[in-house]
Amino acid sequence: MGEFELIERFFKQPAPPATESIALGIGDDCALLRPAPGMQLAVSSDMLVEGRHFFAGVDPAALGHKALAVNLSDLAACGAEPLAFTLALALPPERARAHAWLAAFAHGLRALADAHGCPLVGGDTTAGPLNLCITVLGQVPAGQALRRDGAQPGDELWVSGTLGDARLALRSEIALAPAQLAAARQRLERPTPRLSLGRALRGIATSCIDLSDGLAGDVGHILKASGVGAVIDADAAASLISPGVLPPSSETLDLRRHAVLVGGDDYELAFTAPASARPAVRAAARASATPVARVGRITAGAGLTVTDAQGQPLPGAFASFDHFG
Repeated sequence: MGEFELIERFFKQPAPPATESIALGIGDDCALLRPAPGMQLAVSSDMLVEGRHFFAGVDPAALGHKALAVNLSDLAACGAEPLAFTLALALPPERARAHAWLAAFAHGLRALADAHGCPLVGGDTTAGPLNLCITVLGQVPAGQALRRDGAQPGDELWVSGTLGDARLALRSEIALAPAQLAAARQRLERPTPRLSLGRALRGIATSCIDLSDGLAGDVGHILKASGVGAVIDADAAASLISPGVLPPSSETLDLRRHAVLVGGDDYELAFTAPASARPAVRAAARASATPVARVGRITAGAGLTVTDAQGQPLPGAFASFDHFG
């Protein structure tokens, strides 16, 4: 099967009629998009490489889901709504001949795209080590995008969902029971982009970031952009690991702290808001059916302090994942 037959069979969809946002979709040299009046484009790209970002034997439908989900998570962190995406796909020759694998991958990709009204409008394919690169395009009202540079001293630090589950699926410091490992791998392989929460936080959150490389490191990006410091309660954050993955216990406290602070692959949102906005944050969480929890506060000065439940600083460095570190 050649390149163009592969695209035609697995990725090209019947051309939909032009919509308000897409004047021309997949099948031409360029897609043509038209954001609504008063909207700004939000654009993000993420690359997933086999052996680096996902297991070689991962379920291809789950891989299709995650490839798009990690990009939609960036739109969520900006408070944007999806418009469309492109896919650049490098395939080993033997994988290009694996029709069942390609069909499952395309199904997982398309199911999430359809769920969020985000059609595939172009891309590229080539032979090579398995590598997925998606560029997602969204729109957000001008001047209302959530950014990293607005945190203020006195703001509270919030996170969505559960943290640390994905990290526990990737490492073997502790042997998880089969049901626990299955739950952890579900969070690793099928993250939920928090698009509804991101939109609901517009006008409430002072800063926001999606959690891809661990809570401590990713919050550090907010601190650097905003010129502020923060205190994170490591035990409050560690309590957000799903009980079905690893129930709380004193024996696993250090492991749970590490999984949450530096683990990565959560694809939840971390955001800041004034203490006075606590009712509005709770209302946004209810409206988007997304659990949220307070795990710290923003301080004057610079740098991150990580404490235990009694407020005592924890020793050690808590750095985010670095592909070249």
